[in-house]
Formats: sequence, structure tokens, C-alpha cells
Amino acid sequence: MTTHVLVTGGAGYIGSTLVPMLIEKNYKVTVYDLFNFGSESLLSCSLSPNLTLIKGDVRDEESLKKAMADVEYIIHLAAIVGYPACSKDPELARTTNIDATRLIVKNMNPHQKIIFSSTGSCYGAIPDGFCTEETPLSPLSLYGSSKAEGEQICKEVNGVILRLATIFGISQRLRLDLLINDLSYKALREKQFEVYESHFRRTFLHIKDVARAFVFSIENYDVMKGQVYNVGGDSLNFTKWDICNFIKEALPECSITQSNNGTDADKRDYKVSYEKIRKLGFEPVITVQEGIRELIMFLPHLSNEYIKHTKNV
Repeated sequence: MTTHVLVTGGAGYIGSTLVPMLIEKNYKVTVYDLFNFGSESLLSCSLSPNLTLIKGDVRDEESLKKAMADVEYIIHLAAIVGYPACSKDPELARTTNIDATRLIVKNMNPHQKIIFSSTGSCYGAIPDGFCTEETPLSPLSLYGSSKAEGEQICKEVNGVILRLATIFGISQRLRLDLLINDLSYKALREKQFEVYESHFRRTFLHIKDVARAFVFSIENYDVMKGQVYNVGGDSLNFTKWDICNFIKEALPECSITQSNNGTDADKRDYKVSYEKIRKLGFEPVITVQEGIRELIMFLPHLSNEYIKHTKNV
């Protein structure tokens, strides 16, 4: 019997890469999304009999219950993402990131399994600059704290929690507010820019490796359930200035300087250990340099209308 997966927020940045991957692996997939930016990001799956689209809000309990009824796995991606978006509308962030997660867990049947998309922003400022899954959480932003609370809710039903590194790369529903995507776009468009907190250490993960991690979690759910996993790779820990140098290697004509103006509300300056998930057999396969080359190839040819929508995250 074909395994049925519900993907909340499945037309978004992660979902539009993950859903085709699930379809290709012969999963039955229901996407539950508001489709605020349309359904174009899933057109590559349009002929699949295994795809169902449901327009709905994760805060709408009755609609959500119907979408959940016949599924075995729930991949919960729907969220207000990033501290700027959460700060802009705190009530929307809380009801979407916390209350809706609680609704999902409340309405799960005993046989159903949940995989929760979380973030390294949960860590906050790390005194020694190195974190594992056991590092105490001290989120500094509403985004980080709302995701940390979502983790606790999903732990109540033995869910799998994936704490994702900062994502980069091209997706069918592109985001340009992510660090590598944003800096690559600036390098192409402006030819020169400043970067603040350039010495801050960050950790990165290509969007296709993110999707692979969710598929991996389905395939290894019984081993992973009830636990948190940092998702990324040790070879993808870099400073922001390292990223700038990779961009300059790809675009030598670009001038990038360091600035004292600007601050990261989540204070993300740390090296992350990925040993736990690596021991299970998961490792990223796409490098930062490959992702930058991909961005530099595609970004100049995207339509202005499409670029405009990438800003409305």
C-alpha cells in the first residue's frame, strides 16, 4: 500500500523541492497550504495521481482534521519563518508556529507520525560557540522561541524534530531573504555591498539536501522518533566572510566590504555538530560553492515579477 504523507506549507520554499522528491519515490502526497503565492511551484507534479492539493490554514482545526484523516506521516513545514517576519506580526507568528502545531498534535491518531521543521535559531547565543542537540536552548527572537515551543509540542507524540541549518539554493518557490541567496543576488545586482558581523560563524544546507533529510526521516522514523537532530554537515560550517569570499571567487568583479552596521537578532555565531544524524547515514551532498554557482546561473534570468514575489515571504 502506498504511504500517504501530508505536507503542511507544501507549496513553499522547502515543500516545492520536497513534494516532487516524495512523488518520485512513489509516496502519496497531500499538500495543505494557503497558496498565497499560487500553486505554480508544484506544476512539475501536475500529472501525478499521487498528488492532492488542499487550500487551507493550519490554524483552521476543522479543515486541518479533514486533511489529516487518511495520512500516515505529517511533515509540518507551515510557519512564519525568520525573525523579521515574526516581529512584523507577532500574533500571526504565535498562532501559526505554536497554536497550529498544537492543533496538529491534538488531532493526530495513535498510528500517525510527525516530522517537525525547526531551526538553529532555537539555540540563541552560545557561550562556547559550539552546539550539539544537547546544548540548552536560549532563543533570543520570537521566531526562535516559537520554534522551540513547537519542538516541545511535537515531542509529546514522539515526533522527529529536524533543526535545520541556514538553507540556500534554488527552489521552485524561491526565497531571497536567506543569507547566501541574498548575498549572491546583491553581488549580481549591485556589484558591491557591505556585510555586517562578518566574523560570525554560521552553518548552511542546500535546499535539495533539506528535502533529502525529510525523506530520510520517513525512511528511518522508528530509529529517529522522539529525538532532535541538527541537520547539516560539518563541512558546511563557515563564517559570513567565508561565504563572501566564495561569492567573490565566482564573481571577481564584485566588491564586498565589512561593516559595523547591523546585527542578527538570533545571535547566530556558532559551530554546529552533525554527528548524531551522520551516524544514522545522512550527510549533505551539495557544497556551498555549487549552490552559489547555481544561484549565479539562474538569478539573472528570473523575471521581475518572480523576484518581487520572493520578497513577500
